[in-house]
Amino acid sequence: MKTIIQKIKFKASPKALFEMYMDEKKHGQITQSKALVSRREGGSYSVHGGYIKGRNLRVKTGEMIVQTWRAADWAKKDRDSILVLAFEAVKGGSLVTMVQANVPDRHAGHLTKGWKDHYWKPWAKYLKDR
Repeated sequence: MKTIIQKIKFKASPKALFEMYMDEKKHGQITQSKALVSRREGGSYSVHGGYIKGRNLRVKTGEMIVQTWRAADWAKKDRDSILVLAFEAVKGGSLVTMVQANVPDRHAGHLTKGWKDHYWKPWAKYLKDR
């Protein structure tokens, strides 16, 4: 099992970044795929057209999201990974710290690139175009 850690700075408030992930319409628009996202702890979510599913373990508006996370192509024996997104105000914007633990070894490289290609680059474009 692997842990992926990424830190990315954006020119936006922590609340705006939190909303980009937790607001179904924004999430879907930015990732260009269907997103169903519950905002409540214990609620479920499904993003990228159902390819990724899980549930919210902790939601602290504008500050932190903790979720179980599982891709449709993972083996049944693979445990759910745990995703933590933390949003922190820093000079010039916000820092997003993403930690994804319990990632099956064979998926770590793909997911490391996937976060950049499917979230951080589209987030930067979305913010630039606003």
